[in-house]
Amino acid sequence: MNANAGAELLRIDGVTKAYPGVIANSDVSFSIREGEVHALLGENGAGKSTLVKMIYGLIKPDSGHMVWRGEAYAPAKPSMARTAGVAMVFQHFSLFEALDVAENVALGMENPPPMRELAARIRAVSEEYGLPLDPGRMVGDLSAGERQRVEIIRCLLQSPKLLIMDEPTSVLTPQEVEILFETLRKLKAEGTSILYISHKLEEIRSLCDEATILRRGKVVATCTPREKTARELAEMMVGATLTPPERRAGEKGEVALGVSDLSLASPIPFGTSLKGISFAVSKGEVLGIAGVAGNGQDELLLALSGEITTEPDRIRIHSHPVGDLGPVERRKAGLVAAPEERLGHAAAPNMSLTENALLSGAVRKGLTRNGFIDWAGTESFARAIIEGFDVRTPGTHVAARALSGGNLQKFVIGRELMQDPEVIVINQPTWGVDAAAAASIRQAILDRAAAGAAVVVISQDLDELLEIADTFAALNEGRMTRPRPVEGLSIEEIGLMMGGAHGMEVAHHGA
Repeated sequence: MNANAGAELLRIDGVTKAYPGVIANSDVSFSIREGEVHALLGENGAGKSTLVKMIYGLIKPDSGHMVWRGEAYAPAKPSMARTAGVAMVFQHFSLFEALDVAENVALGMENPPPMRELAARIRAVSEEYGLPLDPGRMVGDLSAGERQRVEIIRCLLQSPKLLIMDEPTSVLTPQEVEILFETLRKLKAEGTSILYISHKLEEIRSLCDEATILRRGKVVATCTPREKTARELAEMMVGATLTPPERRAGEKGEVALGVSDLSLASPIPFGTSLKGISFAVSKGEVLGIAGVAGNGQDELLLALSGEITTEPDRIRIHSHPVGDLGPVERRKAGLVAAPEERLGHAAAPNMSLTENALLSGAVRKGLTRNGFIDWAGTESFARAIIEGFDVRTPGTHVAARALSGGNLQKFVIGRELMQDPEVIVINQPTWGVDAAAAASIRQAILDRAAAGAAVVVISQDLDELLEIADTFAALNEGRMTRPRPVEGLSIEEIGLMMGGAHGMEVAHHGA
C-alpha cells in the first residue's frame, strides 16, 4: 500500500456485469485511496473498460456496489459521476475539429462560464499544470499530444477527486510522456487520485503506487508495480510465461519497395500532406516509421496501399512502377496493407469474418473463379486466420463489430500476413492489444521478414519499433527523416526525430 496515500476514496465491492455470452466483470473488488495512482491491468477483454465505465456512470453493474468517500455510489449517468468528482480522459478523443479549444471544453461542462472567462481559466490551469494551451486555436490544427491536453484540461477544470486515464500515452512522444507524468505527479501531490490503464508496463512501474490485475473479468492479483519487472506484470496479466519475439537470421536481399520524392495532398480533412518522402526497403528488412499521430502516417499508408495514387515512378515494387495502380493491382504485385483504423477501414463492421477475409484476400488467395466466389475456400481461409492468430470468437459467421478491438486487430493482421506477401505495410500493428497478443503479432511480422518479405511498420509504440525494426525513420508534419540503423539509436535521438528537431537529416531526394 502507498504509505503517502490518504483515506479510502472509492471502494468497488463484488461488482459483476454480464452481457449475452460473456461475463465482463465477475465479483470484482478493490479500492483506491486519496492521492494514489492506481493501475488497472489486464489483457484485451479482461474487463477494464467495463469497470471504468461503471465508475463513470456509462453502464450499471448487475450486482455488487460501489462506495465513494464512505457513502453508496451508483451514478446513473456521467454527469452524476462528474458532480461527485470523477473525471475521465478516454483513449479515443471526443473533440470537434472545426471548433476551437475553448468551445470544445465548454461542450464538456454542465454549466460553462462566459467564453472570455473560460478562456482565461483554460490558460491559467493549463500553465499551472505544465500543459500550456491556446484556447483560441482550432482543434483540427492541433497535434495529437495537444488534443490530449484539451481532454485533460477539460477534466482538470472540474477539480476532480478521481481522474481516470485510458491509454493516455499512446499518442505522445517520449518528451511529451515526461511532461504528462510531471502533471500527474503534481495532481497526486495535491491529493487527486488517478486510475491509470495502460499496456506500457514500464510506465506503470514508473508512475503507479498500486496495481489491480484483471484476467477474464476477475481480479487475479494486486501488487506494487515498482517491486515487479515488466515481464512479471505481463505474465500476471496473461497467466502464462511470455517469450519475447525472436529474430530469425535471414539475408537481406534486393530492394522490394522503393519510394522516391513522394509528395501528396492529404485527402483527409485536417490531414497532413506528404512532402518529399524517399526510402527503400529490401527483402528481409523491417523499416520502422515512428511519429506522433497526425503527422502523415495515415496518408503514407494510403499512398503505399494504392488507395490514393500518384505518378507511376514515385512508388516501385521490385523495380516496377506502381504509383498509379490501385490496391487490387498492388496486391497482385505482392503488396498487402493493414490500416490503423480497424473497424470501418480494415474491416467492414456488419460483415462476417468470412466476408471480411474475402475483402482483401480474394486476389492473393484465389477466392474467386470466373466471377464466382469460392465460399468454402473463403471460410477455410477465415478459419485458418482465427486459429493461427488465436482470435477469440465463436466462429467465422460472427460480424466484425462483435469482436473486441484486440481480437479484431489479430484477425486483420493475420488476414494480411497469411497471404504470402512480398511487401507488407502495417500501421499500428499492436494498437490496443495486450502483451501476449502483441508478442505473437510481432513474431509473425519477424517471421514474414525472415521468409524474405520487405516490411514497413508505422507505429507510435517506440518499444515495438526498437524490438522488431532493422532501420528507423520518423514522420513529422508530412516529412520523413532519412532511415538509420536501429542499433545505437538513443530514445532521446528518437524523440527529437519524432518532434521534428532542427538538425535531424530529412530525406527529400533519392530512394
